[in-house]
Amino acid sequence: MPFKSSCGKLVPRLSLLLLAVCLPLLWSQSSSEHLTVGQLRKVVGKRNDAVQTHIPVTIQAGFHVNSNTPSEDYLIPLKVTWTSLGALEGAQVTFPKPSMEKFDFSDKPLSVYMGSIELTASFKVSAKAAAGPGIAVGKLMYQACSTKACYKPTTVEIDVPYQVQ
Repeated sequence: MPFKSSCGKLVPRLSLLLLAVCLPLLWSQSSSEHLTVGQLRKVVGKRNDAVQTHIPVTIQAGFHVNSNTPSEDYLIPLKVTWTSLGALEGAQVTFPKPSMEKFDFSDKPLSVYMGSIELTASFKVSAKAAAGPGIAVGKLMYQACSTKACYKPTTVEIDVPYQVQ
C-alpha cells in the first residue's frame, strides 16, 4: 500500500519524479560516454563498385584513447571489426594520424587520439548483390583514459546503411 505524504500525494509519484531526474545524470557517467560515434551517411553503389563512408568519432574532453597502433604492447588499440557486411565486401578501415602525447603516468609519449577524429571505411559492393537497401554492422572497440585512470575496454556498434543500385 503506497504511503501518503503530509500533502496527501502518493510517495511513488515523488519516487518516479526523482528517478526521471536522476537517471540521465547516472547515464552521463557511463564509460561509453567517453567516446561517441556520429551518424554515418548511406553508402550507394552498383555491383563491383568501390564505396567509402566516413565514421565520425568524438572523444570527450579530458580523455584520450590509444591509437590503432599503440606505443606499447600492453595498451589496447582502437579497433574496428565487422560482424555482418551484407552485400558489401573487403572492409578496410583507415585511421587518421595519431598524436604523440606525454602523460605523467608514462615515461614515453603515447600514440593517442583526442577530440574529434574521422575513420574511413572502404568496401566493394558484391558482384552478386541484390539491388536494394541493407546495413553493414561493425564494432568499434576502445579504452578511454584520463590523465589519472583508464576505464574498462568498451565496444560501440557501428551501422553503415547502404543501397545497392
